[in-house]
Amino acid sequence: MQTTGDALVTALIEARFDQWITTWPGHATRFGLHQHDGKLPDLSRAAKQADIAADHAFMRQLEAVDPQTLSSAVAFERDVALHSARLRLFEAETVRNWQRTLDAAEEIGGAIFLLAARDFAPLSERLLPMTSRIEGIPAALKQVRDRLGADAVRLWLELESGTAAELPGMLHEIRATATSVWAVGSPELARLDAAVREAEAALLEYAAWIRVQAEGAGDRLALGREGLDELVALRAFDDLTTDDILAIGWEQLEVQHEARREAGRQVDPSLSEDEVVARVKADGPADFEAALEGYKEAMFRARAHITNHDLATLPTDDVLEVIATPRHMRNLLPLAAYFDPAAFDRPPRGTYVVTPSVDDGPGAMNEHNWASMVNTSVHEAYPGHHLQLTAALATPTPARLMVEAPEFVEGWGMYCEQMMIEEGFEDSPERRVIVATDAIWRATRIILDIRLHRGEISVEEGVEFLVDHTGFEQPVAESEVRRYTTVPGYNLSYLLGKVLLLRLRADEQARLGADYSLKGFHDALLYSGSLPISFHRRLLAGEGGGPTPAPDRANVA
Repeated sequence: MQTTGDALVTALIEARFDQWITTWPGHATRFGLHQHDGKLPDLSRAAKQADIAADHAFMRQLEAVDPQTLSSAVAFERDVALHSARLRLFEAETVRNWQRTLDAAEEIGGAIFLLAARDFAPLSERLLPMTSRIEGIPAALKQVRDRLGADAVRLWLELESGTAAELPGMLHEIRATATSVWAVGSPELARLDAAVREAEAALLEYAAWIRVQAEGAGDRLALGREGLDELVALRAFDDLTTDDILAIGWEQLEVQHEARREAGRQVDPSLSEDEVVARVKADGPADFEAALEGYKEAMFRARAHITNHDLATLPTDDVLEVIATPRHMRNLLPLAAYFDPAAFDRPPRGTYVVTPSVDDGPGAMNEHNWASMVNTSVHEAYPGHHLQLTAALATPTPARLMVEAPEFVEGWGMYCEQMMIEEGFEDSPERRVIVATDAIWRATRIILDIRLHRGEISVEEGVEFLVDHTGFEQPVAESEVRRYTTVPGYNLSYLLGKVLLLRLRADEQARLGADYSLKGFHDALLYSGSLPISFHRRLLAGEGGGPTPAPDRANVA
């Protein structure tokens, strides 16, 4: 039932959402709202400050509404909107990556990549906004320079320079693809050619400028203990403190090492833990092309297992494409990643990217072994991120689209790795070696995320720690740890989210007793959207109208 304040709060959230996707047109494309597809954001300092001011105004307006005038459902949406606005402001005003590293190349590359990767319209139609965004690159790279602050970080600027230098490769791939629909000599292709030439020159000049700025930049990477404590409190991790989370990381590191030793003894009791991992990793395809096919086959086997064992309600109209990671993104995504479907495009189309290697590392194919392909496909595709983020489209409210909840999104992927073994999917000693190995990796992420951002260890010590526990190739470990330093609080989300989900599952089993079902638990989370786990807990308890039910037919359209 709508109450007196509902219309006001709903209008405020919708207005801020419209303003936000206008300010950040890449988000509009991500959501399948294509009115801004030909635009890049204004990356100037003034535009960023205006966005920060808009979030402050939005929070003041929402906080001024008396919650007693709201229905339960709208009060819940208000809380979600306030949660995400507080986090955005913390990142903008305390973390301040927009001043300390700029992130222009990733913002630009992501906005163009979405148009290239998502088949929401014929290529001939998508090439036009791609061309417009490419034409906007020189201006965007000029705008962003006034954002650089006095406390810029040398390592982060070096990463930005590298990403900018790699980005022309994607532009040339787009140009090559364009010849399949635009004839040589056509005005459209001539326009694209000119745009690519000017953008490439601007990107290379920008990369060189960034390298010069990096020479005089500092090395203070850490957010600091006080800042990290504040961030963890804002993230609302069921009242866990930073020290609590670090303790979970150390505990899980030991638990998962023991799980790997036990699985390794079943593989071959004569081998050491490291030797077992090396044997499992050596069992893989001959080349990357065969590996891509292996990833595809594994994800479809996992999808069939969900149906056959009634583990969750599956969408009927989703599409998932598996491709090699674009070259300009490989330093940021050294193994694999998933790009979610657009909320308003149909059919829901996800993109699962797999990285051949970082810096042509000679041991890269070891990461694409058969057991890892299964586990990564469970994590990224079914029942992991693709199922999760496609099902979330059942509740695409503006507040839920704007929220960031990596502990649920990434935690769900890790939870699925364990849950699918519990439910009998390819439960072999080799697979359990990889599941434990990947969990060890995520345990190190908790420890490194906290200790790097507290300033307790250096990047070099972090790389050594990661290699010691995971056996990663040196280039992969270096790429991983460099990325950890740029986004405090994100990388601890994976294993922490899994731990929180397992606790929530146990609580629901105890609360519901004979009425509990695994499928019911999964559907209640999946179809309510990608919310922080503490917000899911509230829905399960009946707040906000309760969880969103799965559709009668598994179709989110």
